[in-house]
Amino acid sequence: MSDDAPDDVTQLRIDPFDITRRAREAYGPDGRPALPKTAGWPIFPFDVEGLRGRALEDPVLPEPERHGEAEEDCSTCATPDEEYVWVDERWRVGMAHQPMSVPTLTLHTRAHLDFHDLTDDLGAELGVLLVRGQRALGSIDGVGRVHVYKWGDGGTHLHVILAARPAGMIQLKGMFLSTWMHILPPLPPGQWKAARAHVAASLQRSAPQD
Repeated sequence: MSDDAPDDVTQLRIDPFDITRRAREAYGPDGRPALPKTAGWPIFPFDVEGLRGRALEDPVLPEPERHGEAEEDCSTCATPDEEYVWVDERWRVGMAHQPMSVPTLTLHTRAHLDFHDLTDDLGAELGVLLVRGQRALGSIDGVGRVHVYKWGDGGTHLHVILAARPAGMIQLKGMFLSTWMHILPPLPPGQWKAARAHVAASLQRSAPQD
């Protein structure tokens, strides 16, 4: 065991109320937190002048339920295969019909599972599917990089997001692409339809053959 390890690891606990208390003690004279260092990054999408940090709210425990806690209430489960760009017996890959600002895919298990519910086999398949999805988006002409995002606070059904950053748009690099996606206008319908067809064909070509 490392010298840095606590004597009794069972004592480890993240206390949200302690975190909130210490954060408030560190507030500036205006009663607000200082802006994070990311506000000074060139890729930060907002002017800093006039921008203020929000005061930290009290923790909410127990947390509110997410969408689709029960399988019968899950919109992902209720969506038919025809709405997805690629499916097999265990996975479904979504790409919205309505244009978004950058080409974006969402990977879902067919079964109603959250990330921590994955078996080792499904986890291995997810890794392969992430690579295939990255290749499909990355092979679109004009794409510079493909980002991967995993959030789990909105819906319980596993959803891993892949988003394509346009080549040359340096402001969109890194963590803030997920913010820029909601700022930029949607792609023209014809371009989006072509991207959707390209991704579907690429995923089909790379699928394991029986």
